[in-house]
Amino acid sequence: MRPISRQPAVDSRRDPAPSRMSYRMQRLWLTPFFRVALRVGLPAFILAFSIGVYLSDHDRRASLGTLVTDLRDRVKESPQFMVTLMSVDGASPDLADAVRAVMALPLPESSFDLDLEAARERVAMLDAVSDVQLRVEPGGVLKVSVTERQPALVWRDTDRVTLLDATGHRVADIANRADRADLPLIAGDGADRAAPEARQILLAAGPLLPRLRGLVRMGERRWDLVLDRNQRILLPVEGPIPALERLIALDQAQDLMNRDIVAVDLRLKDRPTLRLAPYALADLRRQRGIKPLPETKS
Repeated sequence: MRPISRQPAVDSRRDPAPSRMSYRMQRLWLTPFFRVALRVGLPAFILAFSIGVYLSDHDRRASLGTLVTDLRDRVKESPQFMVTLMSVDGASPDLADAVRAVMALPLPESSFDLDLEAARERVAMLDAVSDVQLRVEPGGVLKVSVTERQPALVWRDTDRVTLLDATGHRVADIANRADRADLPLIAGDGADRAAPEARQILLAAGPLLPRLRGLVRMGERRWDLVLDRNQRILLPVEGPIPALERLIALDQAQDLMNRDIVAVDLRLKDRPTLRLAPYALADLRRQRGIKPLPETKS
């Protein structure tokens, strides 16, 4: 009887270690860049490639362009985006008409076609406009909110009469001074540029205001106050308001400006000068026993 040979049993269990290729793929998948490229880059490439293939045909591109243009025109011309009315607030009737004329908008028009910034700049160029805001409101109304300059002075220049605001900015021209008799008058070259100082002088000249006819800019450096009876107060270049206040105090104490005085020269701080009327000077010399000045022959 033959002896039975015994062979070692074969282990049927699978080796749990991954293959080299599987190991490399797992390592690659754990790389963040590879995951992003696979999840985002590959679909984007496929989409871009597909679009490129579709748009490579000329007829398809033309058809797509026509479709986009029609869609855009439908959106622009839809009722909710059409501007049909314009409202001007904060302006006088004359200024409102000027605003509408300078804007020159062919309403109705789509809000997408309106250049509001260009229209705002055109309105802001009007002298009587201090500030302007534009916005499209529901219902297709373009609202123009205007801040109008308020006239504060009348400036008589060489050949025209102009209204100025408190800063000296031009507001509008008027036919003559009587059209705005309620506003103080300034005159002379450069008076508009010194308008803020003129307003301060007017505030300081309180007791003299009922007699004040206007302020005259002299040499574009200083002011003269012109009162009724052709009296003048010559103010200095520096410190005109303190000089005027000292004169007003003297007038209230001695009733100076109701005398026969032609001018009061305050240009020299320590030596104000009074200029008397000719007849008043003659009376003064006679009262003091001074011989009158000889008359000059022409």
